[in-house]
Amino acid sequence: MEQNIYDVVIIGGGPGGYTAALYAARANLTVLLLEKLTPGGQMGTTDVIDNYPGFPEGINGFELAMQMKQGAERFGVETKLSEVLSVDLKGAVKQIRTADGTYQAKTVVLASGAHPRELGLAGERELRGRGVSYCATCDGMFYRGKTVVVVGGGNTAAADVLYLSKLCKKVYLVHRRDTLRASKVYLDPLQKAENVEFVWDSEVQEILQDGKIQGVLVRNKKSGEKTEFSCDGLFVAVGDLPNTGLFRSQGGTDEAGYVLAGETTRNSLPGVYAVGDLRRKPLRQVVTAAAEGAVAAHFIEEYLSIS
Repeated sequence: MEQNIYDVVIIGGGPGGYTAALYAARANLTVLLLEKLTPGGQMGTTDVIDNYPGFPEGINGFELAMQMKQGAERFGVETKLSEVLSVDLKGAVKQIRTADGTYQAKTVVLASGAHPRELGLAGERELRGRGVSYCATCDGMFYRGKTVVVVGGGNTAAADVLYLSKLCKKVYLVHRRDTLRASKVYLDPLQKAENVEFVWDSEVQEILQDGKIQGVLVRNKKSGEKTEFSCDGLFVAVGDLPNTGLFRSQGGTDEAGYVLAGETTRNSLPGVYAVGDLRRKPLRQVVTAAAEGAVAAHFIEEYLSIS
């Protein structure tokens, strides 16, 4: 077992994790960041990020992740690429067991993110970033003046359709039921959007492609009729799955597994903080995750000064 007790161990190397690491290290705290694969999380898989301030021409997501990593390590942050296998967050000294050993910390930042729920269609993963997207606010600008299909029926899908309707020539909303689950606040604007067409009681069965997306094959669940819709992009908005399986048994998550943490980023467990997409929150973006990382570091300083 590692004998050194870090001031902070951060689980996850996305924008929230590395911002928390940067701010904590600049406050002269000892910081270890654990990342399973490569820095960036979902950000690292995005070809071009156009909505993160300071990059007027946009920036590749992996490149931004590496810059965040380098900036944090400049102030002494230690990064280890190792999968976390289990955690014990309830004691005054937290235990984080990885494939390479067990680490101890006075505080822990949960920053392991979330991943979009997929439709499970052939070619879906291969076409991610080449016609298939899970974030309208991230990728919508690439489809200005084009035709897109949105799949889903909740608030995210409704908000995505409204956002895309202001950019795209045509937006199809495919939903497996005959009414939306979205809040009423979305319904009137959706009905008034002239370039939005609802495809009720239906599900996408196949992505039509030739190296890039050409359209989708949609099946009506009641009639069994199949229809091809030509489109330039497919936006999947059927929910996210938080990467919180290791934490749920220790409390502080909601029924869907999202970590509960307010404006302070504090979890109900003392010395535990949550930043980024694994939190229950209304907007999941690089800029919001980074902001939460800075907030977490501030309250970690406060916690360590009195504990």
